[in-house]
Amino acid sequence: MRMRLLLAWSAGVMVVITGCRTAGSEAGVAPQPQAAPIATTSSTAPPPLTTAPSSGTRRTSSTAASSSVPRSSSARPSQTAPPKATTQRPAAPPSHKRVALLELGDRGRAVAALQTQLIRLGYWLGRADGSFGMTTQQAVYALQKAAGLTPDGVYGPKTAAALKKGVLPRVRSASGHVIEVNLASDLLMIVNGGKIAAVLNTSTGGGYTYTSQGVTAVAHTPTGQFRIFRSVDGMDISPLGELWRPRYFYGGYAIHGSNSVPPYPVSHGCVRLSDPAIDWIWAAGQAPFGTEVLVYY
Repeated sequence: MRMRLLLAWSAGVMVVITGCRTAGSEAGVAPQPQAAPIATTSSTAPPPLTTAPSSGTRRTSSTAASSSVPRSSSARPSQTAPPKATTQRPAAPPSHKRVALLELGDRGRAVAALQTQLIRLGYWLGRADGSFGMTTQQAVYALQKAAGLTPDGVYGPKTAAALKKGVLPRVRSASGHVIEVNLASDLLMIVNGGKIAAVLNTSTGGGYTYTSQGVTAVAHTPTGQFRIFRSVDGMDISPLGELWRPRYFYGGYAIHGSNSVPPYPVSHGCVRLSDPAIDWIWAAGQAPFGTEVLVYY
């Protein structure tokens, strides 16, 4: 009986061993124990579990399986890593208060405040009505010119700094009522007793060559000491264009109004002001006959 069992057991072992060798010889590799089969997935597949899953356990993907495998003790747990946004990035510096830009077409209290400061300093613009119109733009031009800034007519940080400093152009006259025209800065100043009463943007001779009635000339404004000797209360039509309410100080050269007064020289030689500005000069009696006009660079 024992002999029969021994023979049967030996035969079973031989069958099992023969089966493993057959599988191994077909694959061309050495046979492996059944408890640890050769992995057939990619190199990134997780290592086998140390305990066999129960028959009801669902097989997960390689990513899910890898997340269940504990990391080595040298790896930092992800939940203890400090958040970068709060601990590694320095706090942003406090923002500085910026000057609000004001320009043609704007309205409101900020515009009214700007107009009031310009008027108090001596830059003519009419009245502070809270509307950034042409006269306010002309006043900003004048302030920017006096401060040596690029005259763009926009009230920004640099113009605000000039206004805060109380920048005014220098004048040459020391006494009397004088109209000064500075061709270097293209500014007109009304001066009483050596002190500025009003500063206005102007556009004088552009320096270009032109021909009128067969005569070629250069567009320049004459320099020197002159006096108002003639005026026209209305539109005066000349061969070179229209002059609104001109006050003549030398030959055909006049201080007059225009609907185009850019912040740079473009005239044939006259001293252009805005129409509202020349209307104010007439109404306020700022250029009666005999008034001295001092033109210089």
